[in-house]
Amino acid sequence: MKKLMHAVAGAAAALSMIAAAMPVFAQTYPAKPVRLVLPFPPGGGTDILGRMLAQKLGENLGQTVVAENRPGAGGNVGAEYASRQAPDGYTIVLCSPSIAISPSLYRKLSYDPAKDLAPISLVASIPNLLVVHPSVPVKSLKDIVALARKNPGKLNFGSGGPGTTNDLGARFFISENKLKIEMIPHKGASQAQIALLSGEVDMLVIGTAAAAPHVKAGKLRALAALGESRDPSVSDVPTVAEAGMPWFTVDTWYGVLAPAGTPRDIINRLNGAFVKMLADPAMRKQLASRGTDAKTSTPEEFARFIKSETERWGKVVQASGARVD
Repeated sequence: MKKLMHAVAGAAAALSMIAAAMPVFAQTYPAKPVRLVLPFPPGGGTDILGRMLAQKLGENLGQTVVAENRPGAGGNVGAEYASRQAPDGYTIVLCSPSIAISPSLYRKLSYDPAKDLAPISLVASIPNLLVVHPSVPVKSLKDIVALARKNPGKLNFGSGGPGTTNDLGARFFISENKLKIEMIPHKGASQAQIALLSGEVDMLVIGTAAAAPHVKAGKLRALAALGESRDPSVSDVPTVAEAGMPWFTVDTWYGVLAPAGTPRDIINRLNGAFVKMLADPAMRKQLASRGTDAKTSTPEEFARFIKSETERWGKVVQASGARVD
């Protein structure tokens, strides 16, 4: 009995030591550089936003935050990579709607966003535009519909790759209007925009910040803003509601997640850092100058948001018939 009592006491002491050490671990985090994985190629919206966030997060945490591009499979290569890293807070990932789209789009997905990643916070939202190459003889969404119906299969949409917002946004437009338009995939939205500027593709759904300079220069023509209000940077471009298609709203949101199993105190530490830095007027102004709205949330709110987006895009995938093996 005495041996049993000693064993119990020893176990209790060990547990107490672990419990006491946990807050100390949280207080010392981060003790080394943190990696922010960016699941899309350099030069695109995710890359630009991610590098800005990495710099400010590093200043807030008092530790270097290294932005690391790991593009591929519509953002899934980087997201899966991050999900497989040690759940210690030293690898986090900046995700877009692809993590909500991919579960219904891919027949076989090698990771489960809902189980393998832990939400930290929403960080931003970028409104989109539907833009066309100037050689396409249209000036409105209704013009595109009419042209596509007269020329089935002749027009094409550029895409940042399966599972991206611009891919599903285009498919949404095609399926709801019952059109026959070809999809041309690229390795990212920035590559799709290069193809659009060169005339290789006819049209594209892309972030306002990326497209606006080219619209103003006359290199692209914007047909509609895909949000609820006009964007100040292209204030003459009507919203989808004004264009007669109020259902066609497509925003690109961004949020940060960590590998599942990351200690809650570390999640809270990171969430607090993002909330603080994104509340800074200077940071919000810097983001706004790039056509980006700052967003924040609790981890629970972000989890619920991802769930609702997964349900929403699942319906779009089913209606469009889009599937990736």
